[in-house]
Amino acid sequence: MAQEQQPNHVETVLGQWKRERPDVDVSPMAVIGRLSRVARRVDDRLARNFALHGIDAATFDVLATLRRSGEPYTLSPKDLTKSSMVTSSAIAQRLNKLETEGLIERTASQRDGRGKQVRLTDKGRTIVDAVLPLHVAAERDFLDALDEKQQNTLATLLAVLDH
Repeated sequence: MAQEQQPNHVETVLGQWKRERPDVDVSPMAVIGRLSRVARRVDDRLARNFALHGIDAATFDVLATLRRSGEPYTLSPKDLTKSSMVTSSAIAQRLNKLETEGLIERTASQRDGRGKQVRLTDKGRTIVDAVLPLHVAAERDFLDALDEKQQNTLATLLAVLDH
């Protein structure tokens, strides 16, 4: 006999709202609730991978942004903020920490001498190059429940929301 499937958390919440407030269409919670829960699971999984290398997600993001910018792995703080997922309010503090750890260097801009440039150090490059394959493997492992077509469909649908 097939085992009866238990409702997941989001389905339970939707059912509770339907019972308590049938006058309110809470159907958006089906998508947003699941997106939030999946995002937390992904963040937790990736955080474990980063912790193995003594970094966190924001550190990886800054190092990876510099690394993928190509040689000489240098960006202005403004360009770094635009190209990464670190907020502009957090970037100065993050850069101070990374500079102290020897993962980046800040130098005077070659253009006008007043601005700063952020450069990935050899130590920072070594870390990001070691973490990247494990990072992508963790993402791939997380998505294994979906076949390639489903992954492409999901990516396309999420791109519509990510405008």
